[in-house]
Amino acid sequence: MDETQAQLITLIQQGESLTVEFKRDMDCLPDKELVAAVVALANTEGGDLFLGVDDDGTITGLHAKHQNTTGLPALIANKTIPSIAVRVEALTLNGQRVARIQVPKSRQLVSTSDGLLQRRRLKIDGTPEAVPFYPHEFIQRQSGLALMDPSALPIEALSMDELDALQRLRIRNAIKKYGGDQSLLPLADEELDGALGLAVKGPDGRLHPTIAGLLLLGNERQLRQHLPAHEVAFQVLRGTDVLVNEFYRKPLLETFDEIDLLFRARVEEEEIEIGLFRVPIPNFDRRAFREAFVNALVHRDYSILGAVHVRLDDEGLNVSNPGGFVEGVNLDNLLVAIPRSRNPLLADIIKRVGLAERTGRGIDRIFEGMLRYGRPAPDYGLSSPHTVSVQMRVATADTEFLRMIVQQEGRDGSPLPIDSLIILSQLRTQRRSNTQVLSKAVQKPESSVRGTLEKLVEAGLIEAHGSGKGRSYTLSAKVYQGAGQKAAYVRQAGFDAIQQEQMVHRFIEKHGRITRADVMELCFLDGPQAYRLLNRLAKQGALQKHGDKKASFYTHAP
Repeated sequence: MDETQAQLITLIQQGESLTVEFKRDMDCLPDKELVAAVVALANTEGGDLFLGVDDDGTITGLHAKHQNTTGLPALIANKTIPSIAVRVEALTLNGQRVARIQVPKSRQLVSTSDGLLQRRRLKIDGTPEAVPFYPHEFIQRQSGLALMDPSALPIEALSMDELDALQRLRIRNAIKKYGGDQSLLPLADEELDGALGLAVKGPDGRLHPTIAGLLLLGNERQLRQHLPAHEVAFQVLRGTDVLVNEFYRKPLLETFDEIDLLFRARVEEEEIEIGLFRVPIPNFDRRAFREAFVNALVHRDYSILGAVHVRLDDEGLNVSNPGGFVEGVNLDNLLVAIPRSRNPLLADIIKRVGLAERTGRGIDRIFEGMLRYGRPAPDYGLSSPHTVSVQMRVATADTEFLRMIVQQEGRDGSPLPIDSLIILSQLRTQRRSNTQVLSKAVQKPESSVRGTLEKLVEAGLIEAHGSGKGRSYTLSAKVYQGAGQKAAYVRQAGFDAIQQEQMVHRFIEKHGRITRADVMELCFLDGPQAYRLLNRLAKQGALQKHGDKKASFYTHAP
């Protein structure tokens, strides 16, 4: 069995998922069912359809009709609208013929030639199912693929004259307060509406609000009637007691002002002296909150009923909104993905007003608002395909870490880049790390991270140990000394050899043997360094070598 076959068998053993579908073919799967399964995959994330595999993962093989797989791509292309170009691969797995149909993710909605439109979703138990694709979900799908902008759609049942004119004053005041686009201030009301995209001219020649225009200028009654999904909740919990539970359906800027007022009332600050300055340390960073809350308002899916939730509880601050990450953004590239909004017009308006980061990198502000105080990074782990959720946990600030950051920023004359903050935070908690691990934390290639590491070494904030693949990093002696932790630095940097020997012994005690590759990963060493460590222990009589060259391994000496 070659490597590819082994990987495919492993994939099948893992069972069906959102991107993996099995179809039994012993009784000859009807063409209609085969095409429907392909359509459901194409309308979701794409993936693999294994024809000749039962739902439980048992490989039962192809029917005689499908033994020759060369006609399957043409069959599927002819029975899908628009046509889907699939790749079909004939395989022999566990002695049975199987067809692997690789389905691309479609950039537009696809149906069968009979008009069946389906997508896949996960049930509560985690297993997938195919369900109808309903008309109200079309806009959601197209906005996720950046094919349309829901916030720019006109509401022809309303005219601009019916909206709340006082909300324009709120827009102008926000521009002044938050440093927005000052060129908007001299504009007349109708010019302001046009410049921001709040209104469009309809077929009747009258101006009608866009969805974004309704969100900013509509009154509560109009919002309830024409955009029922718009709702914001602010909750404060202490244990199981609900102290505050307020729901809002007001225009966006008015909602933001009221929620911000409730939040600021719960921000507590202490101060420390750094040089000639007094630096505040809030329990929650207000800029981080603002970016998280504005992101939730702007990027939420307004076709899904459900509120944007702001919740303060014993664990910290949580901000969540309906609608998962937009296409191309996930937990693994959150920090580096090209900024994109589900509602581009609304996002642009909020940036021009000054409420959101104009570069589109508000996520950096959220991370900075936690990391610079020596607190845990924001946690997006509770996000799902249907919800984006960020948790900013309650934690005591590390004043010495903040002091180090502020002093370095004073020397540089500029804020520390977010990559540097993430690396310093990682080393603060993990004590020691290497380029590979730090690259995952920063979500950038190792080549880029090495440049950041060298700058931090030059600044005296971190120190490098070892060379090559075994090169590792710790906070510098200067940092530990400033924090009054000289002994901690010695433990990290001064006893490398002893620590490495102890780690090797513990590994063997747990696993019975160790290889050079194990030592490289365990101790952050390159190949020659790992070989010398094992060879030294073998010469001392602590270890016994078995085998030769690449097949060699070590155990404790008898």
